[in-house]
Amino acid sequence: MSNKVDKILTGIKPTGHPHIGNYAGMIKPTLDLIQNNACGKNYIFIANYHALNSTDTAVNIKEYTFEIAACFLAFGLDIKTTNFYRQSDVPEVFELSTILASATPKGLMNRAHAYKAAVDANMLKLNTDRDDGINMGLFTYPILMAADILLFNATIVPVGKDQIQHVEFARDIAGYFNRKYETDFFTLPTSSVQKSVETVIGLDGRKMSKSYDNTLSLFGDPKKNRKLINKIITDSKAPEELKDPDSSVIFQIYQSMAGAHEVELFRSRFETGGLGYGEAKQILADKFEETFHKPAQYYQEFMSDKGELESIMQEASRSVREEASDRIIQLRSIVGT
Repeated sequence: MSNKVDKILTGIKPTGHPHIGNYAGMIKPTLDLIQNNACGKNYIFIANYHALNSTDTAVNIKEYTFEIAACFLAFGLDIKTTNFYRQSDVPEVFELSTILASATPKGLMNRAHAYKAAVDANMLKLNTDRDDGINMGLFTYPILMAADILLFNATIVPVGKDQIQHVEFARDIAGYFNRKYETDFFTLPTSSVQKSVETVIGLDGRKMSKSYDNTLSLFGDPKKNRKLINKIITDSKAPEELKDPDSSVIFQIYQSMAGAHEVELFRSRFETGGLGYGEAKQILADKFEETFHKPAQYYQEFMSDKGELESIMQEASRSVREEASDRIIQLRSIVGT
């Protein structure tokens, strides 16, 4: 990719307390990517309207939104060089979503993975309608995501493998609109699947998820996190036996925090024998505390003054709102509204 022309955009839903899966799967790769795109433009947004589909209380959405904002700031995100904003602070996103809906075939939404999975789950139940419990927010989720991407003509969208379809849909929707109005107004975005943006394995060996309660809080009580690390499920191999680091939850979590040299040393100890799981967990716990101790202090400072954090978010959103407004004015001219 060319750093001179790239516009990188990615978002995160505020659906829970920041945990190591968020850090390994989105936060750290995104911060690394925008650092390497210094000559381009970068956009990171907190998708609090997307969260309405899965988070039921206003209190939770507001709190989790603050926590995500404080998290990025604690890790050193520079809002002077990166466009950092709440989705709800840019209402032009929602106007664009309505416009895009008028150019999007319903059949495309029928093929969305999340909708199909929900329908399939209902079909396995007796006497249950195929669309039971499915709201229009879930059904039209890809259109709102397309609006997030297309509003700023993002060229690169970092995603995990399970999110590739959303970028493909954004490309499709941009194409539908451009052809309908005989314009090239929307740039067709490209997904960027990084090796580090993969499914993070939880403490119990399943996908790391708040719903499974198998996560490690980034800024939780260090003693509690050590206890949780000590409970990581492992096989029964003795210390002297060779072990596969790539199938180890301990190693996978460690490599999300450590530098390349540290990772290779840790890998070598797994592969050559002599490393017991108890010692490996101790090494992981030490690395976890070392990595997040200082950011945790900054995080607590931001979270201790919600009024100041709110001011920071509003100020950060201002320039993005101006850019979005200019785009919508051009768009209204194209569609005749």
